[in-house]
Amino acid sequence: MADDHAFLAELEALLDQRLRERPEASYVTRLSERGARRVAQKVGEEGVECALAVAAGDRDEAREEAADLLFHLMLALRQVDLRLADVVAVLAQRHQDR
Repeated sequence: MADDHAFLAELEALLDQRLRERPEASYVTRLSERGARRVAQKVGEEGVECALAVAAGDRDEAREEAADLLFHLMLALRQVDLRLADVVAVLAQRHQDR
């Protein structure tokens, strides 16, 4: 699990780099230049696709769509200066409050 978390940190760092450097060929650059609303729309699209895959019982498709959802969610969070750690802190606090 630690390796999973390490990869998410690497991915978050890559997103930050792409947002900072804005390479022309980057999907992150192209999508983020379309604005926070478009990034949020992608989160919604990927969320629906993930939910439909789960509802259909398609494990492989659910895994793929969940990856797309997580990627786009991470990008969306950066649009409002948040990170996964901020979300994890909320989850941890909710668990502690139980």
